[in-house]
Amino acid sequence: MNSETANAMSSYQTSRRIVLGAIIALICLFLVFGGSLQSELMHERIEAHGIALILIGIGGRLWSTLYIGGRKSAEVVSTGPYSVMRNPLYFFSSIAAMGIGAQTGSLVYTVIMPVLCALAFHFVTLREERYLRATLGAPYEAYLARVPRFCPKPWLFRDDTEVTFKPRLLNRTLLDGLVFLVSIPFFELIEEGQEVGWIPVLFWVH
Repeated sequence: MNSETANAMSSYQTSRRIVLGAIIALICLFLVFGGSLQSELMHERIEAHGIALILIGIGGRLWSTLYIGGRKSAEVVSTGPYSVMRNPLYFFSSIAAMGIGAQTGSLVYTVIMPVLCALAFHFVTLREERYLRATLGAPYEAYLARVPRFCPKPWLFRDDTEVTFKPRLLNRTLLDGLVFLVSIPFFELIEEGQEVGWIPVLFWVH
């Protein structure tokens, strides 16, 4: 891959992270003024399951980064999580987004958040695939034909005996993942603000 293509891909990936972060921030801002119609017990259960989803999402993103290690634009990575789906980072980000939606105590938001993220990621992957087709050629075409874009096929799993990675990228992925955890105290504060009347509830959902 020439330097111009590499720089273009790097620039696009940076802008992609900023745009997707802004989308999640805007969605969270919208959720501030919504209330859950679930019973208190169900509300707490949804939140608890949401925390588990966030942790799964963060763990999955770290797992994926261990394998991709900055090599996405240089070679076809087809082992570990990349053997069962082409975009595990996006998949696990959507799982974490589901966990964020669950922190509202609403089943509706729990479903809507990952759907919106998956939709945004769909358009992102289409552009990335054009880059990778042009850069990696026939091996990537074969990978496209064998491995699904987003829905994992566990029976395709295969692994390496060892994996090398860049600590800088792993650390950045970890920091990105901590943003998901911020949603837990964030929505707890929102609930308290709504209970004391500091934050108005403009609409209710199940």
